Amino acid sequence: MVRWIKIWFCFFILLVAVACDGGDGTSIKGKITNLEYPYIVASYLSGDTLAIDTIRVDSRGRFVYKNNLDTLTTISFHLNNYESAAVVFANNGEKITIEGDARLPDLIKVNGNEINDDITSFKISNLELLTQRGQLLENLLREKEADSVVNNTLAHREEMAKLNVLNHELTLKAEDYIKEHPGKLSSLILIGNFFMDSDNSQGLERVLGYLEGDVTKTQLAARLQSYSEKMKRSAEGAPVPYFKLTDKDGAEIYSYNFNGKYLLLSFISTVGIESRETVELLKNEYAAMDKDSVAFLTIYIDSDIYPIEYVENDSIPWTVIPEKQSWGSDIVETFNVQFVPFNLLVSPGQTIKVRNLPAQNVKTAVTSTAEK
Repeated sequence: MVRWIKIWFCFFILLVAVACDGGDGTSIKGKITNLEYPYIVASYLSGDTLAIDTIRVDSRGRFVYKNNLDTLTTISFHLNNYESAAVVFANNGEKITIEGDARLPDLIKVNGNEINDDITSFKISNLELLTQRGQLLENLLREKEADSVVNNTLAHREEMAKLNVLNHELTLKAEDYIKEHPGKLSSLILIGNFFMDSDNSQGLERVLGYLEGDVTKTQLAARLQSYSEKMKRSAEGAPVPYFKLTDKDGAEIYSYNFNGKYLLLSFISTVGIESRETVELLKNEYAAMDKDSVAFLTIYIDSDIYPIEYVENDSIPWTVIPEKQSWGSDIVETFNVQFVPFNLLVSPGQTIKVRNLPAQNVKTAVTSTAEK
């Protein structure tokens, strides 16, 4: 679920800056059902400062929020104690409406200006796909909260597979929209929604190429282009970027230490059923491989406690890296890691061969790559 949290964070960063013509302030009126708390938290960038407002809601989920904005601003409305969020684009003097279900944030309708209207129209056109995805995400969230041995891991994998299919279908729908509306700001927003959080550098580069007119001159377009260049530096086929790590015993490890070997980089969490399964699957793969030609590195990047104390650490037969800076670490930035668990295979010639490699397919990937 880390990737969905990071999606909302991207909206803070990807601010569309457009000068306003003045007005009487912005009014946002809404109704959100299934709220578990009597408030909503609104956050947005004001200059270089992250502003946060608490909005009271009545027993039926109704609220009114007023603000004086200087530019077209991205406002995130955090629901149910940051469990989900809805995104609103608002400028000075506008009257915006927002309505929907806190449990299905992708389906929340926002209206009141061209960007919001266009994004809502896209949601309505893809209502069935978004509903299915929203229900799957809710199920996965409940599983994460339970996170116990009674979880049906097979059912969990099936749900993840369905989620991947739905995301792919929605990405195709988004690309069709962008091709049809290359000059709209809503196309930029959809690129941020569906291509920023993918592992497909070619897809992001392709859809950015569709854009035309003034939207290509916005700050958001510039940041998306910069992100595209970053993705290409760690894409499949690219030379492996230089990195330096420190293992749990304090020894320094460099990227060039693995010249002539396959290197499996595994980014995992200290908690969560998926990371635990990944460790066990990687152990099976590691046991069946030639240690003279393959090396594994496991990197914990989201621990709340440092040094990491985790029962699996002592039983992992390869090098473990407890990354103190977590998601802010250089290795995460270098390899553009968006979620955990995440596995990446580097070739003996120091090129990135496979990104997001399933743990159970490591040996197959090494064998098939070696035969080419």
